[in-house]
Amino acid sequence: MILTINNVCKRYKDKKALDHVSLKMEGGSINGLLGPNGAGKTTLLRSITGITQIDEGDILFNGSPISEKSRRSIGYLPEERGLYPEMKVGEQLIYLAQLKGMTKEAAQVAVKQWLRKFQLSSAAEKKTNELSKGMQQKVQFIAAVIHQPELLILDEPFSGFDPINTELIKGEILALKKQGVCIILSTHNMTSVEEICDNVALINHSRIILEGNTSEIRQRYNTGKFILKGESNGRPNNGTTQSSQFTLAENGDWIVNKRSNSPINNNDLLKELMEYFSITSFIEAQPSMNEIFLNAVNANNKDVL
Repeated sequence: MILTINNVCKRYKDKKALDHVSLKMEGGSINGLLGPNGAGKTTLLRSITGITQIDEGDILFNGSPISEKSRRSIGYLPEERGLYPEMKVGEQLIYLAQLKGMTKEAAQVAVKQWLRKFQLSSAAEKKTNELSKGMQQKVQFIAAVIHQPELLILDEPFSGFDPINTELIKGEILALKKQGVCIILSTHNMTSVEEICDNVALINHSRIILEGNTSEIRQRYNTGKFILKGESNGRPNNGTTQSSQFTLAENGDWIVNKRSNSPINNNDLLKELMEYFSITSFIEAQPSMNEIFLNAVNANNKDVL
């Protein structure tokens, strides 16, 4: 296990920022850390990196407490970017790589490779403040990964990127996962969570209220809704079968809702519907991560109140 978080607590005066938070993350996985603003996400990320000291609990890296040496194996892309505006890009990346334990020679080679990969070779001799916001974002990402970390923490990594560069960064994140890196992705972009996260943890009011495999969580929140494409056999636009109700949507699809008390499986439901429709497509409409996020947070807020 790359990262183990055991009953971590952090308090600022009378406010609990983290309340007995526990998580485990393996290498070669992308782990979404979700939650409303002020829920405790940034405090947790800063605690892992050592920027913030915890009051209780343990944070273990490869089974041992995180030390100054092991922090060199952690990459961190903060939401509030921290490049030196008057320093040249190439010199800055070499300097930051050396802080993470790379030799100057190895850092120089890596910087050239990364700048070339991100089409930033011409920016090496420019000062950071001479670059566009998107180019600065790329440089900040390079600074987080150049030393080949075992654990990579990304706080809103897609902020400020256009769709092309967003896909570029996603590709690099997936490539790092294949190399065995444990990645924590903190974002409000639920589409990105659905696309690339293996696991998610949802934090609200300083506590973890939902965690697990992304697919399993979506299945857990399944509402029994299906999208059916095809022609009806002359039935009205709204109707029922023994196990479901169906309605015709404006786009011509049929919305099928399985009765909550029906034990029928999906294959048998399809057979039942074939008596009513000539079916060309039948897809289970799993809830989006955004819907799950809202439902879980709203339910938790009611419990807290």
